[in-house]
Amino acid sequence: MSLLKPQLPKIGMLYLDHVLRFFDRSNFQGWPDKIEQVIYHWGNDKQRFINEVKQKKIDVLIGNIPATAYETFRDIARALPNVKFIPSLDSQFSNKSKENVTHFCEKYQLPIPKTHIFYQPDEALAYLRDAEYPKIVKRSYGPSNYGGYFVHKVDSVDEAIRLFSERRYFPAYIQDFVPMKADIRVMLVGHQPVCAFWRRPPEGEWLTNTSQGGSMDYQDVPREVLDLAVRVSKAAQAEYWACDIAVSTKDEYTILECATAFAAFPYIRDWIGHYLMWQLAPAQFTQPYFADRNWEELGKVDSSLLRTMRHIQFGHASESTDTGEYAPADEHYSLLNTYHEDDEEWPSEAWNFQDLNKGKLKDSYFGSAREQTPNNPMAESDSFESFLSELSSENDLDTGIEDLAKLMNGEGDVQGVTELQDLTDAQKSVVIESQQLVNFFMSVKGIGHGLATEIVDTLGVDGTLRILNDQPEQLMTFRNLKQKKLDAILCQWRECELLN
Repeated sequence: MSLLKPQLPKIGMLYLDHVLRFFDRSNFQGWPDKIEQVIYHWGNDKQRFINEVKQKKIDVLIGNIPATAYETFRDIARALPNVKFIPSLDSQFSNKSKENVTHFCEKYQLPIPKTHIFYQPDEALAYLRDAEYPKIVKRSYGPSNYGGYFVHKVDSVDEAIRLFSERRYFPAYIQDFVPMKADIRVMLVGHQPVCAFWRRPPEGEWLTNTSQGGSMDYQDVPREVLDLAVRVSKAAQAEYWACDIAVSTKDEYTILECATAFAAFPYIRDWIGHYLMWQLAPAQFTQPYFADRNWEELGKVDSSLLRTMRHIQFGHASESTDTGEYAPADEHYSLLNTYHEDDEEWPSEAWNFQDLNKGKLKDSYFGSAREQTPNNPMAESDSFESFLSELSSENDLDTGIEDLAKLMNGEGDVQGVTELQDLTDAQKSVVIESQQLVNFFMSVKGIGHGLATEIVDTLGVDGTLRILNDQPEQLMTFRNLKQKKLDAILCQWRECELLN
């Protein structure tokens, strides 16, 4: 009588139109069954997507969900209670916004810069009038900062008011400025660090982005930083995870960013795939092994080669002695299994503060705003009143999604559409990502708005992404774009991917 192999769960790859794919089938080398794929097309595609998952009898959906679709997939996950999402929607809570990162860290008492989040303009202004400066202001929701484009240091109440008057970020996300020597990105699989590197700002600067002159290196990441990253990963119950950890001038560590959505070299995605296969079918697949501080050696390899290296494996070191004493204790981090709770930890009804508060914005607060105080030199100025009226206008808020409204209203119509609400969700996705790419190119030194727009308009969103990832040399066909600028673009692109 032959023993039948246990049936494997049916895997589906979760993809979305216009969104970079983190995994493909090649990351799951050796999985014997067909791996399905299900693509979410935006717009009114929720029910069709649910039906397709059911029709294909998928047990496990693997893939990251962008911020713009997070709440929709909360609903989708509830409609598919028998489907396991990897990472879980709870693990992806921090992907949606910086404010979610703050809520996550506060719940688990993880060190973060002191942060204030305001959903009402009068509350934000009251705080800004009395705050000590400098402060860091960030756009909470939407794309990554693209070379610092959505992260700002303000040194006075005047600068803060001027910034919000121009940008109208909602909510107002304000942090204490932490003087940093550097920050450190740590990537983890199964709560084990598998890659870590320093990002150091140029002398006299505070942004660590390489496009701003910052540098990267892989050596001597402190054990305390790795310990903190492991602690954060375990709190998120994440199969794979990344943290950005600030190192202050006093050698204190605070969490800047954390998420399951991050860029990684292909071999790291292979490692995640191997880990997930072992997790889903431990009888068929061996537990992967990742050498401690492997990044110190792999980081010496040219990045152009690292982008092509696949399925790297490590052998286990063995200890032997002639006198019979025990081998030294293993002090390395363990690769752990991850488990998801059945109940939702971060239900949207309680934690979707942005949408819950957007419809509750009050009218302008001119009465209290005009109150003159020594710490409020702009209280009677046009800029101050403009800030109040603009920030309290729901239709003019920069939430990270509708930030192209004015672009489409007379400052560059897209295919004749003049109102953002006239677009389908799919069209919004294309337009927004187009502007993100323009912003990305403009964040590279030496590239202005004209060249950035020309590249994206000529290639389109999908074409630009494909060339940036697979054929970057084709960018040199554009005017005034030579090897030096191409190198700067690729350096910045790698960092922008890491921040996503």
